[in-house]
Parts: sequence; C-alpha cells; structure tokens
Amino acid sequence: MPEASERDSASSERPSHHLEMTPGPTSGVQPRMAVVLAAGRSERLRAVTGGGSKALVQLGGLKLVERAVRGLLNMGIREVVVVVGYHAGPVGAVVSRLKPGRVNAVLAHDWELGNGSSLAAAEEFMHEQDLFVVITVDHVFGEGTLHNLVRAGEPAVLVDPNPSSDAWDEGCRVRIRGERAVAFGKHIDEPAIDCGAFLLPSEAFESQREAAAEGDHTLSGAVSRLAAYRRLRAVPITDRMWWQDIDTPKDLRKARSQLRRSLVKDGDGPVSRYLNRPVSTRISMALAPVRPSPDLISLVSVGLALVAAWLLATSRGILGGIVIYAASVLDGVDGETARLFMRAGPRGAMLDGVLDRVGDAAVMAGLGVWALSGGSGSSAELITWLTVAATAGSLLSMASKDRATALGLPPAPERQLGYLLGGRDGRLLLVAVCSILGRPTLALITVTVTSAVSLALRLRIVRR
Repeated sequence: MPEASERDSASSERPSHHLEMTPGPTSGVQPRMAVVLAAGRSERLRAVTGGGSKALVQLGGLKLVERAVRGLLNMGIREVVVVVGYHAGPVGAVVSRLKPGRVNAVLAHDWELGNGSSLAAAEEFMHEQDLFVVITVDHVFGEGTLHNLVRAGEPAVLVDPNPSSDAWDEGCRVRIRGERAVAFGKHIDEPAIDCGAFLLPSEAFESQREAAAEGDHTLSGAVSRLAAYRRLRAVPITDRMWWQDIDTPKDLRKARSQLRRSLVKDGDGPVSRYLNRPVSTRISMALAPVRPSPDLISLVSVGLALVAAWLLATSRGILGGIVIYAASVLDGVDGETARLFMRAGPRGAMLDGVLDRVGDAAVMAGLGVWALSGGSGSSAELITWLTVAATAGSLLSMASKDRATALGLPPAPERQLGYLLGGRDGRLLLVAVCSILGRPTLALITVTVTSAVSLALRLRIVRR
C-alpha cells in the first residue's frame, strides 16, 4: 500500500480509458510459503479498532489475519509467516492458535517506517524460496481470486485493470506494458491498481534494501525496483472475482456486503437466489460473530423439518408450511457459515446431504398422513402411491446430482433446472404453499411431477 504522503500528493483524476487484460498461462514453480503483512496501524479505522490493530478486525466471523491465513492454507500453501508490529502481542496470540507448525509470527522492529520494512522481517524465512506469496492483511479476497496469481509460476502481481473511482484514488497504481508490470506508485497516471497480493522471488529483499537506502520504505518501492530488472507478470482479476482494501469503516461495510453476496452459489435456482438467499445470507452474517458450528445448524434445520412433518401429520397446514419454509432457508445457512469460516469440506457436505434426505422423507410422510386422515377426497391407495412417488422423487432428485458429480460427469445446468422447482428449495416451497392452502394431495402431486421431470432432464443432459 502507498504511504499517506503519496496519497496526499497524488492526482485524483482517474484516466478514462480501460485496460483490457486476460490471465496468462500458469506454469513453472509453485510457491510453498507465504507472507502476510500485518504490522501496520490504521488511524482511519480507529472508530472500529478502538486503537487496536486492524489485523484483529472481524469480517464474517473471522479476524482479518485469520481470513488471510486460512485463505492461503486452503490454496495449498504449506507455511505462512505473519509479520507483526503494532500491537504485536494480541496479533501474535491469534496467529499462534491458527496452525501451529505451519503458521508463525515474526516481529518487524521497524514496522513504522513502512510495509517494505515489514517485508524485510520475513527474509530469514523466505531467502531460500524460489517464489513466495505476499499479501497485506487489510486486503480481502473473494474465493478463487488469488488462484491465478499463486499458479502464475513466475514473479507476478495481482492487478485490478478497471477499479472503481474510489479504489483508484486510494490504490497503488501500476504501469503495465504488455503483460508486464513495470512500475508502481500513486504518481502513475494509469488505470490499473495493485490488489495488495504478489508472487515474489527472493531477490525482492535486495530490492527492498535498495529502496530503503534511498529512503523509500514502502512495499511498492521495493516491487518497483524489482520490476526494473526482473519480469513481473501482471495477473488481472476477472469480472467474477472481488477484492476489497479495508482502510476506513466505509471500506469495511463494502467488504461485508461483497462477502455476503459471494455466498450465493452460481448453481442456485430462482427460489434460492431470489427468496432464500436474501434471508439466509443475512442470517449467516448476523450469526458469524458467534461462530456457530455448521453441523449444528444442519441439525437444527433437519429438526425444523421433523417438526414441520409432525405439524402436517396433525393437519396443521398453515403452521407446518411456515416451519417448512424456515427449514428451507436455514438449510442454506450451514453451507454459508462453512464458507464464511473457510471450513467447507466433504464431511460437512456428507452430513448435510444425509440430513436433507431424512427431512424430505419425513415431510412427505407427514403430507401423506394428513391426506389419509381426511385432508383430501382421494382414495387411500392413491394417497399411498403418491406419497411413495413423492418421497422417491425427492431422494432421487438429490441423489442423481450428487452421483453425477462423484462420477465426474458433465454437470447439468442446475440454475436453469431450478425453474422447474424440482430441487430441494423449489420442492419445499411447493410443499409450504400447498400446506398453507390446505392441499396436501396437491403438494404430493406437484412434488412427484417436478421431481420426475427434473430427474429425467438431468439424466438426459449428463448422458449426452
């Protein structure tokens, strides 16, 4: 990040042209180690930090330093060095609890000079590395945003070719020629800015010393000198990626908003995207500071589904329908919290899938009991067959999608299939609406039909 003096003296008029860039091929050496620069102090965040380190500011249930470290480890980085300075004790205490043996803290004695001096403190750990990742703790990255940088295979910098006007005013600008970043600084009148993430060789420490000898203790100064004699590839972020530099309370609010929006999945159908996620993502963000276990949320969700099944079986359709929709919304919270805490994995997904099937089977059984007890004018034999068909359709709809994924088959366009309401979100919405209307048989029929159509189309698509 540029220093305050650079910010004050820089022009605030952003170039009007846009920079077109595409990610280059990945090859070469893959980094094993990374440095997180967490030594600085932010006066502009004092209203949030209360005078403490901004590395300890919470975002989505994780402190910024936790989020940075976990993101790197999840990308395959084996060891992370966190450089501390301001309020080193509290920050170091958090770091020590993350991954003992893989995550270490090192003190930068001259951190007040600039973040280039903070980088120098990590030299003893990185001097034998061909390449290592460097990120600043106050830069937050969406899932996958750092992937192309880490896999670049050569010295590189992550850049935003078309930042917002606010980001451009605040950011460190980058002069790019071809695919190469050749200079960094607030004085540069170019549209691209760096995102606070670098893939550097060990020569970067010598460049830092050269910059410091000239009175420049910034990271941008060190990287500029490195780029003068060593190729430094500019790796652009794409439209599907996001990042946020957190310098002010306004920036923190933006980061929280972007983080919440990132919880929406690409494959979400219309029910999840427009009805469930707007509610569930806000619940997830509200619960995040408490750091609930995603598995516990899965258990609460299936508990609601079982309560709804009992309500339906006792002909309490309106209350049962409301509880079913609540269970559907809460079903998204467990996965969202797992992603917020960077803990998503196959074990949690397995438990969630099993509990979803238990809940669905119970709800269909509740509908069947309601219909048999006088909730419709249909024969008992028809109701029984409809209950069996709806239950089978519910289970097969989810099982077919999971099986296709496990076998590595081409994925079906789940977002488009969601408009058939054959997925779990659509199915539970149909059940909730029909239950509130007092039509259990109609609920069984619609679930049977939509599940069968979705299953048939999914099988046809993946077998092409």
